[in-house]
Amino acid sequence: MNNQKVILFLNGEVPVEIPNLSIYFKIYCTDGSYAYLRKLNIKPHVISGDFDSIHMSEIPQDVQIIPTPDQNYTDFEKALKLILEDGYKNVDVYGASGQQQDHFLGNLHAAFKFKDLLSITFYDNYSKYYFVTENTTLENVLGKTISLLPYPLTEGITTEGLQYPLNNETLSITDRIGTRNKAVNNSVKITYKKGNMLVFILK
Repeated sequence: MNNQKVILFLNGEVPVEIPNLSIYFKIYCTDGSYAYLRKLNIKPHVISGDFDSIHMSEIPQDVQIIPTPDQNYTDFEKALKLILEDGYKNVDVYGASGQQQDHFLGNLHAAFKFKDLLSITFYDNYSKYYFVTENTTLENVLGKTISLLPYPLTEGITTEGLQYPLNNETLSITDRIGTRNKAVNNSVKITYKKGNMLVFILK
């Protein structure tokens, strides 16, 4: 697998801040997000999707176009498959949240399906979030609001560096979740024994 990082733009809420694109080896986008990228003078390397949002004639000839018409999968999931097939495993995703919330939930579901194959970090105008492993350390988070979201059940959770620590506890999406905690150290350690967990770090 290629350790170089790529970036993927989706057709959710338009990012207020665009990261330094020079740190990414390749820029991917779905057809729906190309409209705002063009306004920002950002030319992707690859555009994928069913192209119901734009016409292919609008795209520069030196941009790779990959039609993905299969309606059994979302544009996000199809883009992740392309990134994986291209040999990359680290991807930052912008535009996954906002606007239609069913799309946002669908994007989380797609990321969950790929979490053992790709390292996916979401960024929006308010936070970054990603699935964490059973032993994770968050760095440079002093004073930030941190939410732990079980997906859908996480058992044996222990944390260090949070205002409200957990000690071998269980979080469940149907019972108790761990939103709106705060980092009291610059490093926060999270471990758990069973299940899956999303971590949100607010800006």
